[in-house]
Amino acid sequence: MLFLSNTDRQSLLSLARLAITAAVSCGQILAEIPAGGVFSQQRGVFVSLHIGKRLRGCVGVVEPQEPLGDSIVRCSASAALQDRRFPAVSLDELSALRIEISLLSPPLAIRPEEIQIGTHGLLIRRGSQRGVLLPQVALKHQLSAEQFLAETCRKAELSPDAWRDPDASLFGFTCEIISSGAPDDVMPAAIPAQFGQTLT
Repeated sequence: MLFLSNTDRQSLLSLARLAITAAVSCGQILAEIPAGGVFSQQRGVFVSLHIGKRLRGCVGVVEPQEPLGDSIVRCSASAALQDRRFPAVSLDELSALRIEISLLSPPLAIRPEEIQIGTHGLLIRRGSQRGVLLPQVALKHQLSAEQFLAETCRKAELSPDAWRDPDASLFGFTCEIISSGAPDDVMPAAIPAQFGQTLT
């Protein structure tokens, strides 16, 4: 996996913060998204939002269909407003949000015995159903490899042992994780005027 410079990492975090602020403050998505350098990469990405130790939203894409800058903006806005597990992030919560960006390697077929907890995230597919869990989930909850497999199946709304099904496909991936602390150093002082497309 290609690791990013500190400048690139901060640029992605700043873009995510700006996208979240636009979504929460104006109900809009950024109309002008940076297109060069790191923003032009094609990578899967998940954006996770936290307040303290509490997850506040998480949305991502495993297989990129657009440049990384566009994916960061859309996933950030959706994590703030459209994760159905949580109410939309409020204006009062913006100053407390911690952003975590997980940049994914391409998913590759993996056998259960090859899973390394803390290194691999998992993707399972069976028919039209699919479930994804990031590597940090297994670490946070201290899961064994078999428990991690079972939870990934549950995420796909499959039975916990569906990974044993010959019709199921199992993939592993690794992540480069970028995390912000308190947002004071990257929070824009005012909402710029380049917000054009309303979120649906």
